[in-house]
Amino acid sequence: MTPAQVEAVEVDERLERLAAAALWADAEDAAPLVRRLADPPPGREWTVLAVPGTEGLVREGNGSEPAGPQGGDPKGAGPEDAGPRGVVFVSIGADGAGHVDLLAVDPAARGRGIGRALVTAAEEWMRAKGATEARFAGNPPCYAWPGIDVRYTPAACLAESLGYERYRVAWNMTADLPARFDPAEHEADLARLAGAGVTVAAAPAGERGDVVAFVGEQWNDAWAWEAEQATGLHYATRAGEILGFAAWGSRPSWFGPMGTAEAARGLGVGRVLLRRCLAEQAAAGPASAQIGWVGPLRFYSRAVAARAERVFWLYRRRLG
Repeated sequence: MTPAQVEAVEVDERLERLAAAALWADAEDAAPLVRRLADPPPGREWTVLAVPGTEGLVREGNGSEPAGPQGGDPKGAGPEDAGPRGVVFVSIGADGAGHVDLLAVDPAARGRGIGRALVTAAEEWMRAKGATEARFAGNPPCYAWPGIDVRYTPAACLAESLGYERYRVAWNMTADLPARFDPAEHEADLARLAGAGVTVAAAPAGERGDVVAFVGEQWNDAWAWEAEQATGLHYATRAGEILGFAAWGSRPSWFGPMGTAEAARGLGVGRVLLRRCLAEQAAAGPASAQIGWVGPLRFYSRAVAARAERVFWLYRRRLG
């Protein structure tokens, strides 16, 4: 397989099915994740490259023996199975670096150089856009993961075989749903907020202008975009002034981002907003929530008994 056999493609349901088959640790989120990456912030340069159809494959079997999540012999693929065999989403970050946002190879087609060809083609696209560095790392605010989940060992091996260096480690935390917390502490937080004249509310889609502006002014445009795109957004105010926010669903099914203005810290604003978001997520049906790209481990551990669970390696290399 060579980069010449890779071509730009449109995003459709075939890519969603491929992602669901390849990304065994994210199968439930694969389709909405593909759709999320295909709708990035305005102005972002990005593309999708794929190995189409049965290119480069020798098909065997009669369809009775599917491949496992780690790949293996290409059995179970009939003539009608002509969807893409591999796909890579690639974009340019705000600092000009190129990002491999998502890489997925059909489990029945691994071991044929498809992943290598896709990354090489992605790097060629990055160079054409002026990038001098390539990364396997999240490109906020619209990203799949902070980096390569360590459970996707073949992806890490591929990155290292191509000369990428591991330069950072990131992690997610998992919170059980309904969230676990001390009811007495929560009641004390609510009383403290009421005593300080602080109220909390949800910001429905289409009515988030003030909260989004607050997030952009206090933090950055990336978080502001996530707040605007989120499935759920909650905020706290005092005397008409916004003090803090928390969001979930800007990256499908994950919690975050969240932040509290310095003037309101110590009141329990963050804990209350976090728990409101997790309550909404619980009502949607999942048994747990991912808190993405976590900074303060201790805060989430104490607030909702979250545990550090998912680890990501971030890789980069110079483009010659």
